Amino acid sequence: MIDVVMPQMGESIVEGTLTKWLKKAGDHVERDEPLFEISTDKVDTEIPSPSAGTLQEIIVEEGKTVGINTVVGRIADGASGAPAAPAAAQPAVPQAAPPTAAPAPPSPVATVVEETAGPLSPLVRKMARENNIDLAQIKGTGMAGRITKLDLDNYLAQRPGQTAQPAAAPVPPPPPAAAPPPPPPPVAVAPPPPPPQPMPVAVQAPVNVPPPPTAMTYGEVPSTRIEPMSMMRQKIAEHMVFSKRTSAHVTTVHKVDMTRIAKLRDKVKGQFQAQYGFGLTFLPFVLRAATSALRQYPILNASIDGTNVIYHRDVNLGIAVALENGLIVPVIRNADEKNVVGLQRSVADLAARARSRQLRPDEVQAGTFSITNFGSFGSVFATPVINQPQVAILGVGTVDKEPVVIDDAIAIRSMCYLALTFDHRLIDGALADQFTGKVKSVLQEWAEEVM
Repeated sequence: MIDVVMPQMGESIVEGTLTKWLKKAGDHVERDEPLFEISTDKVDTEIPSPSAGTLQEIIVEEGKTVGINTVVGRIADGASGAPAAPAAAQPAVPQAAPPTAAPAPPSPVATVVEETAGPLSPLVRKMARENNIDLAQIKGTGMAGRITKLDLDNYLAQRPGQTAQPAAAPVPPPPPAAAPPPPPPPVAVAPPPPPPQPMPVAVQAPVNVPPPPTAMTYGEVPSTRIEPMSMMRQKIAEHMVFSKRTSAHVTTVHKVDMTRIAKLRDKVKGQFQAQYGFGLTFLPFVLRAATSALRQYPILNASIDGTNVIYHRDVNLGIAVALENGLIVPVIRNADEKNVVGLQRSVADLAARARSRQLRPDEVQAGTFSITNFGSFGSVFATPVINQPQVAILGVGTVDKEPVVIDDAIAIRSMCYLALTFDHRLIDGALADQFTGKVKSVLQEWAEEVM
């Protein structure tokens, strides 16, 4: 029997939502055949079967969110044969009662507290036990989704009639009841005065008052429409808020003269398309320049772990790809080892398979630095959000011809803005500008042949 597990789709991903089973229990499946679909904040894709055989059991139903490495189903690979038929039900045989009562099983809440004790503080565990809180119902807002005291306070404040209260002091027994006093003597009561006679009033004609307006009458079109976010959109939102809460975001913008590259591209793009089967854009030139700068300034290819800095040996570039309902960031591994042709091939391949939901789990992991090309949609420049746990992201604006002053003369040049957002916890402004300046110089003084 082969376990099918929820894969990890990125370093910062700790869970995923199983959105759809592509096979049902009892179906035969081939190795690497799409088995189910998942959604995370980094990818919305199909997961292939790890083995050929029969989908024996579906453990996690559609729409459920579970942690990585959770078993979601099982496949019978055929080696163990068909499962044995269940034994026929036998009549119950009365058993003698045990001499002593078995200890009561722990409550579900206590079990949840003990199972999650590792990532919880002692105070949170104590509050959960004392207030009978099911921790599985609480979404943590701490680092990596940990449940904090504030999460419990908010939960208790929203739970009707369940706020935590101190134990009441014991109430002393009431004193013995005394004999009732004798009834008082009857008191004479004066008769009530007669009711006042109503005064005659003038009768007015009834006024026609229109009924109050309703929210919507028949035939009208509602002014709003409410739709739930897709699971991918929810995950993206969580990841973006987490990044802004984690990193000290600062953006520096440099203006780059892309004229030399624009002329080279115009010269070879027809031959490039004919020889390789895909077009040549400005993006691979920027990727190539960025890898050169990352080698010179490796701290921008690092990440932060508490008070430690992790320097990555490999340069793995994450490339933001826009989808119909969101975006994902597939990774070009060892990007510094590729030339312009190899980088353009990787970009075209990853983008096409991302939009057709064919990315593999390992293709959205291990990124060390990200680049987003918002210029492809005509944007001049923007302030991108860091892709955690990285410490920087480079945004590329559109390449437009502009009048530029060169040696006191006006010339028409192909200009572009590069926007580097960096984590000020680790990177200072001077270093960020030196890095972006290196990218700029490589692009403006481009010397590599493309074909």
